[in-house]
Amino acid sequence: AGAETVKRAVELDVASRFQESLVCYQEGIDLLLQVVKATKDEAKKRRYRQKISEYMTRAEDIKKHIEKEKQDGQYHKQIRIEENATGFSYEKLFQEYLTEIVSEVWVEDPYVRHVHQASRCLLYNFLRFCEMLVKGPCKVKTIHLLTSYDEGSGRSQQISGLEEIQQSLRNYGVTLSIEFSSSIHDREIRFNNGWMIKIGRGLDYFKKPQSRFSIGYCDFDLRPCHETTVDVFHTKHTKKM
Repeated sequence: AGAETVKRAVELDVASRFQESLVCYQEGIDLLLQVVKATKDEAKKRRYRQKISEYMTRAEDIKKHIEKEKQDGQYHKQIRIEENATGFSYEKLFQEYLTEIVSEVWVEDPYVRHVHQASRCLLYNFLRFCEMLVKGPCKVKTIHLLTSYDEGSGRSQQISGLEEIQQSLRNYGVTLSIEFSSSIHDREIRFNNGWMIKIGRGLDYFKKPQSRFSIGYCDFDLRPCHETTVDVFHTKHTKKM
């Protein structure tokens, strides 16, 4: 398993998919270290240790390369969330980029709507996202939301729900600015430190829980996801901020 994982790391490395390659190198090294502990043949141990040393050196080089890309604003990370995958809460996706200097956030999502849609508690998803921002470590003061109006009778409930979130955020010293657009289609989240996250499904990539008392109802890390793709960029290399 260790050899196969490292082989995959090398393939990803050659393809310049450095973020994924680094993860595979780290997993492969851990597996190979377990093999070394279980091996009694000293000659084999020496060969394993030599290879592990080479892989560790390469992994460290890749880590430095990724950090430099981040500092230069050239970083692009893509995460593929598989159908029914777990472990992808908002904290897991966003907190790496929510540094202490983040004070302003832009959310563009056409479907931040009311919870009457049985399969999509979209306002609750936005509320959870806001809770993450309030908890820090960033010091968010302003959140800009651009979304579309709910259709039919749900519009008044949508506005009422957003106003409740707005008032609640005010109690934490955070201003929520809300705008509506009938032509919005893109889904993206931007921070004023320059990071931009695009999620194919927007904030609505979690599946409906089986019940109010099922595992994953409260903890989004345990909630199964719909298949989607997450792309992370820096705005130095995009036209829009």
